[in-house]
Order: sequence, then C-alpha cells, then structure tokens
Amino acid sequence: MRYLLFLMLIIAFPAVAPAQSGYIEVTAPGNRQLKLAVDTPHTSMSASSAVLSKEISDVLQFDMNMSGIAIAESRVLQPLSAGITLADTDFAAWQAGGFDLLVRSEYSIKGDELTIEYRLYDVPNRKMMTGKRYLGKTRELRRFAHSFADEIMLVMTGEKGCFTSRIVYVSTQTGNKEISIMDWDGHSALPLTRNGSINLNPDFSPDGREIIFTSYKRGNPDLYRRALSSTAEIILSNRKGLNITGTYSPDGNTIALTLSKDGEAEIYTIAKDGGKPVRLTVSSALEVYPAWSPDGKQIAFVSDRLGKPQIFVMDSNGGHVRRLTTSGSYNVNPRWSPKGDKIVYSRLQEGSFQIFSINVNGTEDTQLTVEGSNENPSWSPDARFITFGSKRSAGEGIYVMRSDGSGQTKVSHGKGGHTQPAWSHR
Repeated sequence: MRYLLFLMLIIAFPAVAPAQSGYIEVTAPGNRQLKLAVDTPHTSMSASSAVLSKEISDVLQFDMNMSGIAIAESRVLQPLSAGITLADTDFAAWQAGGFDLLVRSEYSIKGDELTIEYRLYDVPNRKMMTGKRYLGKTRELRRFAHSFADEIMLVMTGEKGCFTSRIVYVSTQTGNKEISIMDWDGHSALPLTRNGSINLNPDFSPDGREIIFTSYKRGNPDLYRRALSSTAEIILSNRKGLNITGTYSPDGNTIALTLSKDGEAEIYTIAKDGGKPVRLTVSSALEVYPAWSPDGKQIAFVSDRLGKPQIFVMDSNGGHVRRLTTSGSYNVNPRWSPKGDKIVYSRLQEGSFQIFSINVNGTEDTQLTVEGSNENPSWSPDARFITFGSKRSAGEGIYVMRSDGSGQTKVSHGKGGHTQPAWSHR
C-alpha cells in the first residue's frame, strides 16, 4: 500500500533589493508603491499596427505588474514627434498623472523585419535610466518586450529579470500526457513530445537547450533526453523498474534520479550520457524527487524512512543525511532556490496539496498557497517567482506567483490539464 501510494503521487502528478553597483534607485513618497506608465508604442506606420502596439504594451505591463516592484499602467498622454528624446517628453504631464517611471517606445516594420527601441525614464528626476534597441523578426516582438522588462529589473534592483525564460510542463490537451513548453507568461506554447504515451517530470538542462523526462512509451518508466532543437527522444536510463524524477546537476554533467533496479526506489546519480550509476541512498524506504542545491554540493529528496514522506537533505555523494521538514505528515516535490537559501515543496493537508517554503536550516516553514490543490513548485532563475501546478475551479493549470506567495496568476491556456511545471535556469 505504501508503494502504491507513492507511485500514484509520482504518476499523477515591494521590496527593492539591496543596492548593488550600477543600479539606480527610484523611491516613491512614503509607503506608496512605484507607478510605471507604459506609453502606447509609437510608429510611423498605419493604424493597422494597433494590434502590435497593444501587444508590446501588454507584455511590459504584465511583466512589471508581476514583478512586485511597480504598478504598471498603459497610458497615452502625448504623441512622439521625431523619435524618443528627453526634449520630446513632457515630464510634468506624467508626474501630474502620479507616475514615477515611464516607458516609451517606437518601432518600425519592413516586411517581416522589426526594429523596436525602448526608453525607461525616472519621471521626478527627469532623466533616462536605460534604453535598448532590438532588431529581428516580427515574430520576436514578445521576446523583445520581455527582454526590456528584464533590463528594467536590472536597473531597478541590480539583478536582471527572468521574463525571457520558459517553462516546460505536462499537458493533456491531446488526450495523452505529453510534454509542452511555453514562455513564462503562458504565451507561445508548443508541444515537445507527441508519442501518445505517458510523459512525466520534465527538467531543463542548465543551459536551457534540452530537457529530460520520464516516458512510458516503451511500457516502462524510462528516462529520456531531448534537445529543444530536435525531435529525437534519446534513452538515458531504461534500467529495470523505475527511472523517474530525473534532474540535472548545476554543471550539467550529472543527473540525479530515482531507480528501483535493485529493489526499492533509491536515489542515484548517472552521467549525462546515462552511464556510471552511483547509488546515494541505502535503505528499505522509498526515496524520490532529488533536487540539487545551486552549488551542486547537496541534494534534497523525499523519503518515507520514518513512516511518512518527508523532505531530507544529503551531501551530493550521499553522506550526512538530515531531515529538513518536521511539520506535516506528507511532504513531497522539493526544489532548491537558485539563491541557495530556501526549498519549496508540496504538503498534503486536509485532502489537498499546498505549497510551502522553508529555509535550508529548517526554519521559517511558510505556507504560500491556500486555494485548490497545488503541486510541483519550481523556481524562476532569479528566485523572484515560483511556478506550480494547481487544480482549482478553472481546472488543472500552471500558475506563477511571487516567492512570498502573492500575485498567484494562471498562465497556461488551452484544453486539457496542465501540470508538473519546471522553470528554465536562464
């Protein structure tokens, strides 16, 4: 019964940062949150480009509102006459509107070639904070807008944003459990697997160029690798029994996973080509869901060695095992923060799973979600956000929230359920 319960779980399943060199701090009076105006993008083209202008504004507005450092609004106060210049900007009008920050942009399209230029202004001090120009194809419009949102985060906090990153997840849109990929905000979703089987627990390589996942396409839960630039699904581990919950080490040279080739499900490491298996845990318990620390020196994992599944931490060679979670009777899905200070995980309580965050020393075990049933949390590369799968009134979807649990927003779209998200590392 213990084994079946665990197997069912596996299958079913505005604070400004401290000052750093080169960043510019803009503060609002008192405790008021900063207000950022996203001026409607200017173009010399015809009115038919209004759709593109709105999309540029919408991307920036969504990213910055989710960031938590500013409240962003799309506004139109004045036209651009001849390019984005300080002389062209009536700061008094924007300040009268209550704005602390202003983004202005202009773009041009020739065929399928797109040129877009952005400027970020400090309204009270009447100065430009940063500017970028992007050249590419019209299909890259959203990526360019996300890229400038990343630059805004760099200027405001000293750390670049994560808005050009992506999320892989399990989707049942086709009727099968297939792996898909999307931008962090849910747009540009694409299927990666089409093998008509059960595919689970995807994870990105550190460079973001490939994923690993478990698939039943040959009848056994085997571990596969697939480059994002290819359709080939290459077997990494098809050992007898379970080959599940694989995750890359930070240097990309090693994969930690659960194997049951010797009987019980235990944590092993294998080389990135699937060879050289090394057993890390030795017990009669079930050991699953390994999660590397960002320095590669430790691994968090789930074990029921004390009777119920709890989160444990060990050295990456299997030594110095210690229990991390002491509250709750069913804790799973650990993921280590890129900052190295926290681990998020799922806890079963009162019939549903909720996301918790805990310091790596076991303190500040904090509940982040309360609505629905929430599993498989995964950090954004800058540790500002957490994505997770949630079953709520709108069905099973992928959500994103800030690391403190605020701003919970559904980002996945389309038919079917969407679960088991993993955020790219860059």
